[in-house]
Amino acid sequence: MSTLDPDRLPHHVAIIPDGNGRWAEKRGLSRMEGHRRGTETVQEVVRAAHELGIRELTLYAWSQENWGRPTVEVNAIMRLLHRYLRKHADELVENGIRLETLGRIQELPGSVRRELERVQRRTEGFNEMRLNMALSYSGRTEIVDAVRRIARAIESGQLEPEAIDEKTIGANLYAPESTEPDLLIRTGAEHRVSNYLLWQLAYTELYFSEALWPDFSKADLVAALREFQGRERRFGRTAKQLRAEP
Repeated sequence: MSTLDPDRLPHHVAIIPDGNGRWAEKRGLSRMEGHRRGTETVQEVVRAAHELGIRELTLYAWSQENWGRPTVEVNAIMRLLHRYLRKHADELVENGIRLETLGRIQELPGSVRRELERVQRRTEGFNEMRLNMALSYSGRTEIVDAVRRIARAIESGQLEPEAIDEKTIGANLYAPESTEPDLLIRTGAEHRVSNYLLWQLAYTELYFSEALWPDFSKADLVAALREFQGRERRFGRTAKQLRAEP
């Protein structure tokens, strides 16, 4: 931590926590034990991000594609999600962390939706850190749903097609008040974005960790942040232009 520049931390970090199943299989354990251990890592990383001063953290908790997994595994993961929310709600409140969601939340089991809503009500208005959970989420579906909302606005006469710009699309995404991620971390030694935050990742720095998610630690998070601080983010400009800025 002492090697990090607190003035150059990313405001928003997004994570694809991959590798629960492989972690379990390497140890001769059930996949569900990997998912259980993965939920513990979630809270460890939330704590670490809060301690380090990250203001927004987005976790790819459950994708649209994950619904295609075996029913037994899907049901068990939903129970783990419900248990996670009940177990850690008080800690979120104590640390001033606001919980938000993005995705087709209506597709989640009723018990999980109710628990999410309960925790969101308890943490509403907190601004110490924002924790976004992407649940029943797909980057392509998010864009499709945004287009549908824009089409309805045009149909009702509230919006002219010529007025549509990038801000219009951003305002119709699942979490329009969220900032775009500065850094994306994917664990599990895979090198792809897997239909995650496709609109928002346009200028995000990508970092791929060899660690499987249950093994991902605060030290791994610090290593990702340290590499981020060593990169030059130009946003289409030249290095000379950046050096000339105050």
